[in-house]
Amino acid sequence: MLKRVTTLIAVFGVAAACAGPAMAASKAEEIVTKAQLSVQGMSKDEAIGEFVRRHMKNAKGVLIVPQMLKGAFMVGGEGGSGVLLVKDAKGTWSYPAFYTLGAVSFGLQIGGSASEVMLLLMTDRGVNAIVEGNRIKLGADLGVAAGPVGGGAEAAVTLGSADVLVYSRSKGAYVGISLEGSVIEPRKGLNKEYYGAEVESKPIVLDRKFSNAHANGLRNALAAAR
Repeated sequence: MLKRVTTLIAVFGVAAACAGPAMAASKAEEIVTKAQLSVQGMSKDEAIGEFVRRHMKNAKGVLIVPQMLKGAFMVGGEGGSGVLLVKDAKGTWSYPAFYTLGAVSFGLQIGGSASEVMLLLMTDRGVNAIVEGNRIKLGADLGVAAGPVGGGAEAAVTLGSADVLVYSRSKGAYVGISLEGSVIEPRKGLNKEYYGAEVESKPIVLDRKFSNAHANGLRNALAAAR
């Protein structure tokens, strides 16, 4: 009897070990889930939620990088992967296409800190440049403006002719940054991982030929942020 029980335990243990990796979230899924949390956190925050919602209403698209990692003290570089979603004429958000954002150091935190970054694309030019380009440099290819400094210190955002409006928070502190000089590039490998096919950004966010129900939470969060 004991031998039989031991055998059953071993069998179930092997089955669980085999099932574990299959059930684990992929990297692409983790980015989408974290992006949803970033949208919800920024849009509901007492300090800047009003600003985010106000501009989200008029945004043509959004690029959310839920984790920008910094590896240097005051100088150096930061980078992270994120998702681009585009709004159609009816106000419906697309499914996400994956991108990476490489930035010069913010110079605001010490050590290996992480920041959440949201780029609101306020013009069709901004959307098309990112969707159709392989490498876009903010400040050179697209005009960029900083969102409000946290705590309501800045009464209004001066968007002007900027194509991109940036919001960021790091360890709960909201800061106004421009990200000028930062580079945006597509992550085709993550698109394939998420949709199961080799696909560019345009068929996902503009042509809307691809979908993944996993992203509905993120799309709903964006729809509610207004």
